[in-house]
Amino acid sequence: TVIFINNAVFGMTGGQMAPTTVLGQVTATTQQGRKAVGEGYPLQVSELLALLPGTIYIERCSVHNPAQVRKAKKAVKHAFELQLAGSEGLSLVEVLSPCPVYWRMTAVEAMKWIEKEMTKVFPLGRLK
Repeated sequence: TVIFINNAVFGMTGGQMAPTTVLGQVTATTQQGRKAVGEGYPLQVSELLALLPGTIYIERCSVHNPAQVRKAKKAVKHAFELQLAGSEGLSLVEVLSPCPVYWRMTAVEAMKWIEKEMTKVFPLGRLK
């Protein structure tokens, strides 16, 4: 089971562009915002892994409001239940999460940004 925290930056090392940085998003290494030409498009990790025959459960969740936190909790629980039941294959739960410091936003603004911008690129829901 993999829990993938997607905050669209490398937040532990200074807020650099990550494979999941959204187009137009400003980071320490994309001061003018990520551009398709030059930096490429955000990587759709969950969609790519859902195509593999070795995956059994892939879901994308968020923590931008209490209802989404509850859904994320259920997804994580389900992933571990599959593992504990001896299911063969990989379970992955992607969690869209804020990084207010490197997004240069307040916590409230970051939560709104996840809902309004990030979920356009990374739609919530079960992929497999």
